[in-house]
Formats: sequence, C-alpha cells, structure tokens
Amino acid sequence: MEKWEAAYIAGIIDGEGSITLTRMHEGEHRRPCITVASTDKELLIYLQSLTGGTINNKKNYKPDRHKDSFTLTIKKKENVMFILKHISPYLRVDKKRKRSLWILEHYEKVTLRNGKYSPELLRAKLSFEELFFQI
Repeated sequence: MEKWEAAYIAGIIDGEGSITLTRMHEGEHRRPCITVASTDKELLIYLQSLTGGTINNKKNYKPDRHKDSFTLTIKKKENVMFILKHISPYLRVDKKRKRSLWILEHYEKVTLRNGKYSPELLRAKLSFEELFFQI
C-alpha cells in the first residue's frame, strides 16, 4: 500500500468509518473489524480493491427521502491488521487512532489460534475487549 493510499483510507475511516471489535458468530470472542458506510458505492468499490472486504446494501426505509447507502465491512484478520498498521499514523480522530493502536499492540497477545483459553488467558482476552470499548 502506498503512503498516499494509506492516508486517503485513514481520512475516509476518520470521516465515515469505524474501527471496532465484532463477533462473527454468537458466543464467539470479538475480533477486529473495519467498516465504512457511504451512499457512494463507487468509493466503496475503490476501497474494497485496496483492502478487501464485502459491500452490503443497507435497508432504505424511506427511498423517497434518502439515498441508498452501502457498507464496506473488513473482517479478515490479516486484512484488518495490515490496514491498521498502514493507516494508524494518518488517523486524526483520537478515538479511532487509539483503537487502532490498541488492536495492533494487544490483539495478537490475547488471541489464541485454537480458541482454547485457560482461565488466565480468558481474563486477559476479556480485559482487552473491555478496555478497548472504554477508548
């Protein structure tokens, strides 16, 4: 990813995106996720070409008054971590920059590949999630 692309993506995420933790399945631990919402599908298609992810239509309850809107969702861990690593220096919204850096610094340390957590590691994982949402 070029620096200008990372800066551009960071600006879009600062304005129209979110960096959060989400569950893929019920009862599962949360994992990093980046989303960008927009009425401009062309923008999301361009971002998708750089970042991966999927684009979904959002339900428009008042089509006579509102434009259709779409959401780009990036959940694949490798993609999310790659993106956060490159955009973090360019994020200007304090909360999003702090969340990005928190994930980069701590997520791998508290996440086991096989998902079988000892009581100590489970406490660390839950603490990571709790502290993330306090940011």
